[in-house]
Amino acid sequence: MVGAGSLLVSTPSRMFGQDVKPITVGFIYAATRNDYGWNQAHAVAARRIAALPGVKLVEQERVPETVQVERVMESMIQLDGAKVLFPTSFGFWPFIQKMAPKYPDVLFVHAGGLWKEGDAKNTIGYRGYMEEPHYLCGIAAGMMSKTGKLGFIGSKPLYFIFNNCNGFVMGARSVRQDATCQVVITGDWDNPVKEAETVNALVDQGVDVIVANVDSPKVAVETAERRGTMSCGYHTDLSALAPNGFLTGAEWNWAKGGDFVKAWQTGGPYPNLYRGGFRQEMVALSPFGKAVPQNVQQAVLAARQGFLDDTLKLYKGPLKDNKGNQVIAAGQEISNTDNAFKLNVKWLVEGANGSTGLQ
Repeated sequence: MVGAGSLLVSTPSRMFGQDVKPITVGFIYAATRNDYGWNQAHAVAARRIAALPGVKLVEQERVPETVQVERVMESMIQLDGAKVLFPTSFGFWPFIQKMAPKYPDVLFVHAGGLWKEGDAKNTIGYRGYMEEPHYLCGIAAGMMSKTGKLGFIGSKPLYFIFNNCNGFVMGARSVRQDATCQVVITGDWDNPVKEAETVNALVDQGVDVIVANVDSPKVAVETAERRGTMSCGYHTDLSALAPNGFLTGAEWNWAKGGDFVKAWQTGGPYPNLYRGGFRQEMVALSPFGKAVPQNVQQAVLAARQGFLDDTLKLYKGPLKDNKGNQVIAAGQEISNTDNAFKLNVKWLVEGANGSTGLQ
């Protein structure tokens, strides 16, 4: 490939088995791959996939959500011989659907989980239930907080932001019933100035644990650390940014896409749509920070096991929203894989102080 943002990683020749067909896999990022956020989470997966037998990896950074991504995809296919592409930004999906019919021998894998009937068969949408690790972060936050006041910074008023916030709040209140969470929706995917200002305002209000659901939580976590406030991560491992106050974090496991690469490589079956949590290996928990004692770690890991064996249901009644309306009746449980329910969450649970920003 040609371009300043182009990177090439080859697996050693000893990795290639006699019965493994070599395959070139391309990753395309909308920003730098070392952003301590969404893009870095994919870059971590790219390295793991590159370690698979027979895989050669090509990457390109800073590709905008415009027709330029079509040119990058075409270049990877025609010049690099890529047979699987991971265009990682949410807004790349329409361009993938334009390109896929032109290249039926190429598999296009996208992180939005947007695939629907009628979309190209050589495309996959996959996405993790991030509300599950957020619930675990909430347990850590609830047990570690001295004030009982937590903070959640969201980017856009979207269902997955609300689910993540709800998970965080319910996790905290499962171990500390009086815990509350101040919720701020910034309206921007990436606004470091506003994110830093929001963290400072929350700390001034007595919040002592924050989590930020933005493209890169780097600034939010660093600001919290400077203020002596604890934090939880999002997207990828952010522990290095907050050596004193980091508790744990909610991470994607985009490396699950390696299963799709192997399927395409061997002619095996693959799903067009794949969503899941811990049980489906689509999400992960960051390492615990040094400040987290054993009893807190044990409580968090016990809850993770509940998601793994499907004994812990995130949404179950009786449950009210933060306006006092019943959203789930007593005795009712929502399956952790109920996409229809989760895609229509437009409310925040009791204990969350703030608005969704929706009319």
